[in-house]
Amino acid sequence: MRLGKDLTGKPIISITDGRLVGYAKDVYVNQDLYWITGIFTGSEGLISRKSKLIERDDVVVFGIDAILVKNAEVETHNKELDEADKWLRLEKLRGRGVDTPGGTKVGTVGDIIIGEGGEITGFALSRVFVEGPVADKGTLPRSAVIDSGQADGLMTVDLVKVEQYLRDLDAAGQENAE
Repeated sequence: MRLGKDLTGKPIISITDGRLVGYAKDVYVNQDLYWITGIFTGSEGLISRKSKLIERDDVVVFGIDAILVKNAEVETHNKELDEADKWLRLEKLRGRGVDTPGGTKVGTVGDIIIGEGGEITGFALSRVFVEGPVADKGTLPRSAVIDSGQADGLMTVDLVKVEQYLRDLDAAGQENAE
C-alpha cells in the first residue's frame, strides 16, 4: 500500500540525462478519482499565478526514492493544458466527507492509496465516524465508491461493499499468516 503523501517531496529526475527536474509538491487526480493525472511541482507568477506540473504520461516510474520522467523538458504550466482545469489536487481532496446513499457519515478522506501504475485503489480516512471494519482499517476500496463527490463535495460509498471487501482482506491475510 502506497499513499499519495509518499510521493510529495520526492525528487523528479530525467531518465535521459539524470538531471533534477524539480520536486513533487502534490499530485493531481482525475475528477472521478480513478487515476493520478499529474504531479504538481509548484507555482510561479505574482499576478497571474501558473501551476507548474508534469503530466502522468511523462512519468516513467513512481519510485521509492525518486520519480523518474521521460526527459528534463516535461514540466509545463496548467494554462498550457486544457484538461488540467479538470484535474483535482490531492490537497483539495483531503477533508472531503464520505457518506452512504442513506446519509450516514462514514468519515473524511485523508489520502489516496495508489497502485503500481498510478491508479487509485482506495482511500485512507483521516476521521472515521462508523464502527466495524472501516474503523479498524481506516480505509475504503475505490471499487465501493458510488459518487466521487465532484458535484456536491461529498463522496458516497456502498458501506456493505466496503465492509465485505475489508473482511475478505482480513480473511486473506489470516490465511497467508497460517
